[in-house]
Amino acid sequence: MGLERIRQALAATFVGSDCRVVTLALARAADSFGNMFLLIVIPLYIAIGPVDVQPLLGVQVPVVGISLTEALLIGVLLSLFGFLSSFGQPFVGLLSDQTDRRRAYILLGLALLTVANAAFAFVTDYRLLIGLRMLQGIGAAFTIPCTAALVSELSSDEDRGGNFGVYNTFRLIGVGFGPIVAGVIIGAGSGRIAEYSFALAGRVVEMSGFDAAFFVAAASALVSFLLVTLFVSDPAETRASASQDLSIAVRGSDSGQLLDPVFVVGVATLFMALGLTLFATLQPIINERLGQGGTLFAVEFAAAAIANIVFQVPIGRASDRYGRRPFLIAGCAIFVPSILVQGFVFSPLMMILARFIQGIGIALVFAPGLAFAGDLAQEGGSSTRLAVVTMAFGLGTALGPLAAGFLVGYGVVVPFAVSAILGMCGLVLVYTQVFETIEEEYRTGEEPDATV
Repeated sequence: MGLERIRQALAATFVGSDCRVVTLALARAADSFGNMFLLIVIPLYIAIGPVDVQPLLGVQVPVVGISLTEALLIGVLLSLFGFLSSFGQPFVGLLSDQTDRRRAYILLGLALLTVANAAFAFVTDYRLLIGLRMLQGIGAAFTIPCTAALVSELSSDEDRGGNFGVYNTFRLIGVGFGPIVAGVIIGAGSGRIAEYSFALAGRVVEMSGFDAAFFVAAASALVSFLLVTLFVSDPAETRASASQDLSIAVRGSDSGQLLDPVFVVGVATLFMALGLTLFATLQPIINERLGQGGTLFAVEFAAAAIANIVFQVPIGRASDRYGRRPFLIAGCAIFVPSILVQGFVFSPLMMILARFIQGIGIALVFAPGLAFAGDLAQEGGSSTRLAVVTMAFGLGTALGPLAAGFLVGYGVVVPFAVSAILGMCGLVLVYTQVFETIEEEYRTGEEPDATV
């Protein structure tokens, strides 16, 4: 009876959304919250924490011909998660479709994340940290495409966009608050790592801010695990019939498209994510150019995420009524000038405005894009189809900082200009290769014919 009341409360929180969708959104927020902890904690854990990387510094990397530095070691550890997660998602999507299972793989991924997050508190060897980071990436690869597929399968054409809006909103809340809370827990603002002590079974237990942060990250993944265990189940009939071919469909079908429309949406999503995250690498240059400090930069960086949080649900639900394609085109069109202008503004206020508008453009693409892939996956292969979009977003966020670090050597405008060019390519691809998936009855606001 108690669980049923909680289910009813979850359903009432977001009218029109299945309580299982809301639960999946909450679970995704919790594990995103924990994952984003590590973006703040890992660099400090190596730079001023107990991890000794001195023996590795100056070592020549074969073939590449570069020497290892502390910054490079940190970058590898941070990027490894994104690359493993992104490239692992198609494999997990195929496996999920072939076995007609979603929930089991979500739980497996969350269990791996829980264990790996907690294990960081006990490991100080850099090579073992690489192994734990790989385990985290594999856990995310199991969780992300199966969660997206389950959201899609628990939805219909009338509410799929709105449900993905709810899902993305909560995920972004976790992404936004994770680094802030991590900074508070480890005491980054005080100039020294915090120390905590508490009584447990009659004994006083002491731990550093690092340990506390790792355990909180593990607890957030555990909360996700419990939420999915208690409130989420696979649909009575999953619509999965994946091909044995793991390759991503690139060429179009008999419908006249030169390219596969889901692949095109994935490409546009990758360009959006790359443009979103390249900003982080340019912090010192942007601060000097705008005459600002780290606080204003944080506000500018957060502006895009805030726009995503605010607009995901209304845009997703609007795409259920008016169709996916108009929002995908509008998002790409808004993204291009909003990213380009960031290379030319000299006012913090204008940068905040540009980033906010950029966030609206991304929101216009991401929720309708996932819904679009879900619409086309109803004939089979939900996880495999949706993995194309989720993989593209993860890969874009991993490539953005690396691309910015390389391109800024040619001038501060260049990263933004290249991102704008890529966004324009995405706009052309979406306009020419993506068709509408919502029936005319829904797009005009009329009640659909029962025979449709």
